[in-house]
Amino acid sequence: MSYEYRLHRLANGLTILAECSPAAHTAAGGFFVRTGARDEPREIMGVSHFLEHMMFKGCAGLSAEQLNRAFDEIGARNNAYTSNEITCFYADALPEQFPRALELLGRMMRPTLAPEEFEVERGVILEEIAMYHDNPFWVLFEETLERHFGNHPVSHRVLGTPQTIGAMRAEQMRAYFDARYSPDNTVVALAGNVDFEAACRQLEALTASWSPTRADRDPRPPAIAGGTFELRSEKVTQAYVLAMCPAPAMADDRRYAASILAHVLGGGDNSRLHWSLIEPGIADDAQASFDPHDGLGDFMVFATLHPARVDEAWEILEREMRTLSDSLEPADLERLREKMITSATINGERPHDRMQRLGRLWTYLGRYATLEEELAMLSGVTLDNLRALRGEFPVRPVTVGRLLPAG
Repeated sequence: MSYEYRLHRLANGLTILAECSPAAHTAAGGFFVRTGARDEPREIMGVSHFLEHMMFKGCAGLSAEQLNRAFDEIGARNNAYTSNEITCFYADALPEQFPRALELLGRMMRPTLAPEEFEVERGVILEEIAMYHDNPFWVLFEETLERHFGNHPVSHRVLGTPQTIGAMRAEQMRAYFDARYSPDNTVVALAGNVDFEAACRQLEALTASWSPTRADRDPRPPAIAGGTFELRSEKVTQAYVLAMCPAPAMADDRRYAASILAHVLGGGDNSRLHWSLIEPGIADDAQASFDPHDGLGDFMVFATLHPARVDEAWEILEREMRTLSDSLEPADLERLREKMITSATINGERPHDRMQRLGRLWTYLGRYATLEEELAMLSGVTLDNLRALRGEFPVRPVTVGRLLPAG
């Protein structure tokens, strides 16, 4: 199935881009706002995620119930998510229903932010925070993030804290919305069976009253604080270990090699950590990941195990990280590279995944790359690239945290 790339910018600064294919059976669209936890003043940490919830609580001419029912009536699948750097609102629908889905998305992007809904949703967010506080990984991850990045806003918790959410005022949220939910800080990505010209006309009408704000972000990487720490909790019976270290940024082409390196270390059943920790029964779970951001990136290693085996497991983790690139064989690289290419190709057959790739890539980099170009970059990674990457970004723990049972 072939896709045609299209790009259009409205006078107000809104960027609209698409990969269109008349042969696709569905259409997908998303509003990607370049804002997240790292863009928040510390005193209103969590406002981006809180605001994401509020966007579903009604807009001009549509109550929350009417908005949700309208999506259901056309059979659309819609949702949203918030990260440290992006807030996205999206919908997938059949082609004949997609203009209505796009209209609903556009309308909900200008919410009423009613005070009564604000107070109700505050309680929902506080319950969500409490729920995540019962998740050992999440507790350890948030603490590690804060110690790794220090006072830099990259360390902000996406959900916020009970204190920041409890003290937040509706007018603070409104001010944040007005500053960052602007057309020049938003990308609309479309994919699948989409009439691009019609969609652009529709979006131009929907966003006619939107004004640019020149919202910005400082992409410079922070100084890494690092260090080791230990938490104790009566809620856990297992031990949890998490380590972080610097990695390439989203704009760095070495991210392709970094992604492969993370998969080699702890990306699945044939990873180094699987065979050294899980298969021998030392750990219940052991994985590694690579997460590129705006101006920085990080490698993360995580393991769950019996408390009595923490020191033993940590020695193995350190050894696997230290010897990672030297232990690679050409067959390892070829197998993993083909697996990742297959996964990306399968995702490329779905308009929803194409829309997400388009939106995220443009929001981060302000440019377009075909799926084939990205696959070529992945295919071009060599063992020398992996070894050079390890020299520039050693997979060596910089910030290490442990969560252990109390007592």
